[in-house]
Amino acid sequence: MLDDFLVRAALAAVGVAAAAGLLGCFVVWRRMAYFGDATAHAAVLGVAIALGFSVSIFVGVFGVALLMALTLWALTSRTLGQDAILGVLAYGAIAVGLVASSLMGGRQVDLNAYLFADVLTVTRMDLAVVWSGAVVIAVVLAWRWQALLTSTLSPDLARAAGIDPRREELVLTLLLATVVAVSIKVVGALLITALLIIPAAAARPLARTPESMACWAVALGAGAALLGLWGALIFNTPVGATMVCASVLLFAITRSLGGMLRSA
Repeated sequence: MLDDFLVRAALAAVGVAAAAGLLGCFVVWRRMAYFGDATAHAAVLGVAIALGFSVSIFVGVFGVALLMALTLWALTSRTLGQDAILGVLAYGAIAVGLVASSLMGGRQVDLNAYLFADVLTVTRMDLAVVWSGAVVIAVVLAWRWQALLTSTLSPDLARAAGIDPRREELVLTLLLATVVAVSIKVVGALLITALLIIPAAAARPLARTPESMACWAVALGAGAALLGLWGALIFNTPVGATMVCASVLLFAITRSLGGMLRSA
């Protein structure tokens, strides 16, 4: 069955959507959108390093994304301008990655394949990486759910309950690095953050509890992934970008439904 590239593409897209939907709820609740964007931008540098040293793209992207996430986590406790720091690190990483890729001894590198990606080219190994990462993210979130939720809603309440909010934030940063690494071949470095934020934001008007919002985010993300894949095949458009457009469409629909339900 996996010899069919469309089946592999659909499975990879749903796997990324599931992982991003679960993690995206915390990104939205904690207003970490720019934090996730900075981690995603570091993926370009990871690609350049991986190609330069002839190692797995996943290893290079995960290593650099992890380093970026840990750096950002460490700096959030400082009294510096966080927006400025995030901007410097995010755009510095993508610029260094672009420069490094151009200095690779004449080796031709198609960065568009990693900036925007193409889920139709995923291999069985890519599929295994995507779903392994999705399972790890789901298991960790299930394990740390209550602690993460409490520290998100009220750091003071978390401390009173014996939960270290900084430790829970570190868990989220490590998971962000994981989702960036497993998503690079599916949606690309420039669109990963969109799949983190938009399905979770679309789920908010439909949810009554944090758990239901997470479930809705996964469902809407998977729906947008499949709808985007179908639209890309029909209209011959970039798959990753079409998935994001489908996510935006679902966001508009759920916001409209939420407004009608509130006014009813």
